[in-house]
Amino acid sequence: MGAVATRKDRAASYREVFANGEFRSLWLAELVSDAGDQVARVALSLLVFYQTKSAALTALAFALSFLPALFGPLLAGLADRYPRRRVMLTADLLRGSLMAAMAIPGVPLPVRFALLFLTQLAASPSNAARGALLADVLTGDQLTVGQGLRSIVGQIAQVGGFAVGGVLTVALTPYGALAVNAASFFVSALFIVFGVRRRPAPNAGGPALSLWKSTRAGARLVWSDRQLRTLVGLIWMIGLPVTAEGLAVPYVARLSAAPAAVGWLLASTPVGAIAGAYVLTKLAPSLRLRLMGPLAAASGLPLLVCAWHPNLVVSCLLFALSGAAAAYMVVAPPTFIQRTPQASRGQAIGLMSSGSIAAQGVCLALGGVVADRIGAPAALGVAGALAIAVGVALSLAWTQADSPTPPT
Repeated sequence: MGAVATRKDRAASYREVFANGEFRSLWLAELVSDAGDQVARVALSLLVFYQTKSAALTALAFALSFLPALFGPLLAGLADRYPRRRVMLTADLLRGSLMAAMAIPGVPLPVRFALLFLTQLAASPSNAARGALLADVLTGDQLTVGQGLRSIVGQIAQVGGFAVGGVLTVALTPYGALAVNAASFFVSALFIVFGVRRRPAPNAGGPALSLWKSTRAGARLVWSDRQLRTLVGLIWMIGLPVTAEGLAVPYVARLSAAPAAVGWLLASTPVGAIAGAYVLTKLAPSLRLRLMGPLAAASGLPLLVCAWHPNLVVSCLLFALSGAAAAYMVVAPPTFIQRTPQASRGQAIGLMSSGSIAAQGVCLALGGVVADRIGAPAALGVAGALAIAVGVALSLAWTQADSPTPPT
């Protein structure tokens, strides 16, 4: 029995996960589209600022990437009503077409904002379908390791996409960079067409619910289950440590450091997250589950130290440590997914991911308001203290809960 238990508790390897052809296709499709999104954010910000010279409208362009998340749970039900492969393909083709329209010179700014909103709105059912489909493609601990690979590559794509986006915007103009992002969605669709097999809709033959009723049913599923409630709380609280990214510029100004230091500070968080994700995926699955809550609380501790105005080098280290602890997000989402029924998985994932994005937007906005009143270092300390308090409470809730089993 001991040998069997040890074998069951063995961490899956990256080689096992990459041996799965469908995962490779889903992974490459997400990598290409994510990198394209980062290029588009740089290009669109520069385009809006050049046209309007308005910092407020430039910030609005960024805000529009968060606002559609509020409608995410409503549209996530499409990932359960229709075949998930078809949902991802339709979303990629739609987003590619909308982004191609944004790349046309002379499009009025309000129309461009509307196209951006619709592009981000189409991402909600696509993300829900991808997350649910990964649970079909990868089994057991492979899903957690696969999530770790997605997290690592996502952080690399974020840093690389911003850097490449600046180069492409200069070389191709902002319109050309937006066209590159449009092409990235069509390339993503090709990976799905040739690499992901067809599967029937999860609710094929079942009763047809309206999107509103499906959303309410998904919410009841999550809030009525103690484990799912705790997991979604852990996932949504990621907005607290993410506040550090939104306060990097005023924080560096308080340190009297050169503006270039902002880049070093912002790069520290994803570097720490990559290291944390790599280490976590090498641990035994049972140990990961025990560390999930404590790491969520620990993500706030380095930010609390930032309230004492450490120098730039120490601040970069603190940002990296916060990012490493926040790598608990490699464990929490796949654990949540595995504990949801297959037929309702897309709806539940939509609630989870949309709430996480919305929470980040709210925390970033509130962080800026607090920083205007008490200064960026103190505001980071407040965010860190809240992360510690919420993380400890959720850690205790997870520990006290009975070990859940995935529903059938």
